[in-house]
Amino acid sequence: MTPKPLAAVTGASSGIGAAFARKLAAQYDLLLIARSEDKLEALALELRARGAAVSVLAADLCDAAQLEHVADRLAAEPGLALLVNNAGFGSRAAFWEADIEALDRMHRLHIVALVRLSHAALRVFVPQNRGAIINMASVAAFAHRPGSISYGATKAWVTAFTNGLYVDLRAAGSLVYVQALCPGYTYSGFHDVLNLDRRRLAPPALWLTAEKVVDDSLQGMTNRQLTVVPGWRYQLIVAALRVLPFRLQMLFTRPGSGVAARSAPTRP
Repeated sequence: MTPKPLAAVTGASSGIGAAFARKLAAQYDLLLIARSEDKLEALALELRARGAAVSVLAADLCDAAQLEHVADRLAAEPGLALLVNNAGFGSRAAFWEADIEALDRMHRLHIVALVRLSHAALRVFVPQNRGAIINMASVAAFAHRPGSISYGATKAWVTAFTNGLYVDLRAAGSLVYVQALCPGYTYSGFHDVLNLDRRRLAPPALWLTAEKVVDDSLQGMTNRQLTVVPGWRYQLIVAALRVLPFRLQMLFTRPGSGVAARSAPTRP
């Protein structure tokens, strides 16, 4: 069997990460990365039955040694063509009441791991003048909601970092593509983990499927969009949040407004 380009997906065991794996399996060989080896193996078995070549790598990306191992694996893959930095999780508490260890893990996963893996991938992509990175941000990058400021702040950082990568790559005349993917509320286990009632968070019209998020992301990659916001409703919301003064933004992001959304949960 002729090898295909390789796509690596973090947080691939469930949610948007698993949806990416299923969508990419026809065009790419896959390297699936997450903490849960059992879930990764179950997904790999499903995709191999469809003829896909799949490898799994169980790792906790919050752990420095395991993160280094994954980065080294990516750097050693000459056929690497796509990295989806999807792993992440949320929290629900006022900052001073939150578990500081959990917040520390969130920042290490959303920021430090993304930096290390993006750097490893770009060391492969840039010399070959091809490849793509999709970084999971969120509509929460554009809004502040009580009880999730660390989540929103890390996703704002992901968006800013991706924009910065675009600037560096453009200055170098590189064809490597980068995307900040910013979904809103997405059906998955994310809110179940946080014991949140979806019906109280947002009306049904604001809920996306993981498949919709992935379809819009991959279409955005085809169109070389820097920022992808799935769903026209969220596109309007983000456009408004980008121009409204901060005090007016607060009217849209108060509890119960259904605006300050989160991406689907994934395991590091």
